[in-house]
Amino acid sequence: MPTARRHVTRPKLHGLGALLTGASPLLQSLFYFRTLPSVSWEVRFFGGNAVLLAGLSLIALSQLLPLRRNRDYADPSGA
Repeated sequence: MPTARRHVTRPKLHGLGALLTGASPLLQSLFYFRTLPSVSWEVRFFGGNAVLLAGLSLIALSQLLPLRRNRDYADPSGA
């Protein structure tokens, strides 16, 4: 989203979080419509929530972690 682009410090982490967040409802719907082999509702519920929370936490980390600085530019004095 363009509104979140300014705050993202690690785009790869943000992209992985977005994929996991989108995969959770996709997997839930595939299990619901019996496209995938059926498993117990506990596995579907807790597995889907775990994937969703993992994705959301990666998105949060991508916005909260500080920028990675290159060692060559960390000390501008050159000492």
